Amino acid sequence: MKVLIIRFSSIGDIVLTTPVIRCIKKQITDVTLHYLTKAKFKSVLEQNPYLDKIITINKNVDEVMGELKKEQYDLIIDLHNNLRSWQTVLTLGCSSQAFNKLTLRKWLRICFKIDYLPSIHIVDRYMDAAKSLEITNDGTGLDFFLDPAKEDTSLSLPKSFQNDYLAIVIGGQHKTKIYPPEQLIEFCKLYGKPVVLLGGPDDVEAGERIAVECGSYVYNGCGRYSLMESSWLLKMAKQVITNDTGLMHIAAALNKDIISIWGNTIPEFGMTPYLPENSHSDSEILEIKGLKCRPCSKIGFKKCPKGHFKCMKEIKPQMLLNEVKA
Repeated sequence: MKVLIIRFSSIGDIVLTTPVIRCIKKQITDVTLHYLTKAKFKSVLEQNPYLDKIITINKNVDEVMGELKKEQYDLIIDLHNNLRSWQTVLTLGCSSQAFNKLTLRKWLRICFKIDYLPSIHIVDRYMDAAKSLEITNDGTGLDFFLDPAKEDTSLSLPKSFQNDYLAIVIGGQHKTKIYPPEQLIEFCKLYGKPVVLLGGPDDVEAGERIAVECGSYVYNGCGRYSLMESSWLLKMAKQVITNDTGLMHIAAALNKDIISIWGNTIPEFGMTPYLPENSHSDSEILEIKGLKCRPCSKIGFKKCPKGHFKCMKEIKPQMLLNEVKA
């Protein structure tokens, strides 16, 4: 049997599909498993031993349609469920199943604050899309396979950081999902112990501001490391503080203690850190409940539509400190 999984983006969403990959490969005899995604996200999957082939696109599925047709898939599991994935399914003409995006229910929650959202994690909705294969969730959480060649990444840190540090993921795809730098500065000063800041090139300036304000116990790793190197730094950290972003889900896959900070999005959308059933790690969620304007989006905005940004600003640094393990 040959199966194609489709999820084009992004880092966190792809990591959240990994239980489907693992359960198909481990529970079905003689299955060949391929994955279709965007080229810039291939690194999320390229160490995954359960995949037989990763097929990538830059912009359009037409780039690889000839290759896909030659594979003659028996089943497509569409875990993106958008126009591009529909086009792929229709063109290939084989049996397919797609996950439920809950679009209408999310719209009702955002626009009218009417809550018809089911209490189900997106991982389980992804699993439902593969139900025709009669696989079951094995309860072992997410997968992110580290590249052994990058294991010494922590040695690039200053020596005072190499043995015991708190990792803080300061970035995010949208501003309304990012904890304000001035509040992180206050938190780091209250904490007073080694902190490694992680983020991409867009986060370098904010990271530098925090590091300069806080002094020698804060190291700005933003923009310095690849995704794999950043993931190794998460692995070596004693605990992870993170916004609702891709590295949060990688931290969960690495079974870390996580403090996640939630702004305009809400945990009820079903994308909280997904730890194994028997995990000894903790997932603490920090959010301001009861705000009439929240959630204001299922993704995020460049700035708070109301102008006050209470969903983040009311999460005080001391509240964050209270969740950090000694």
